[in-house]
Amino acid sequence: MKNTRVLEPALPGHLDHKMMKLLGYHLAQASIPTNTAFKKYIGTVFQLNKVEFTILMLVASNETVTPKRLSIAINVPAPNLTIILDNLEKRELIARSRSETDRRVQYVNLTPKGLTMVDDMNAVTDAMEQELLKHLTPAERAMLFELLKKVALHRRV
Repeated sequence: MKNTRVLEPALPGHLDHKMMKLLGYHLAQASIPTNTAFKKYIGTVFQLNKVEFTILMLVASNETVTPKRLSIAINVPAPNLTIILDNLEKRELIARSRSETDRRVQYVNLTPKGLTMVDDMNAVTDAMEQELLKHLTPAERAMLFELLKKVALHRRV
């Protein structure tokens, strides 16, 4: 007997995707083109992975950033974050400094080289986003971001 069930034509491979009701499955499927675009525009060009990119962008966007706040924001355990920050510091993209008022507090800042890299990355992220989202209307883009933010805001970290 021939299978007459209609398969989702938008998904490559034309397989029966029984997990269509799972958010994680859809996020995994969406990560395929986003990973490809990230590698093309950021990873290969700037020699950064997604966590390093995120750290640089967060540090650039916030005045006072501590390793603890970064750890919470990106859900990376402190020991792992220390290794990542060490690597970014070796590349002269960030610098860590102690607070003048509380020596227990350490801040993460971009170096001049890091600032230049963030500026260069900002120049290409619009093209990356356009490539990824060109098939969505502005309203659909806004809805996608709003819904993903709602999911993220309810994480248990």
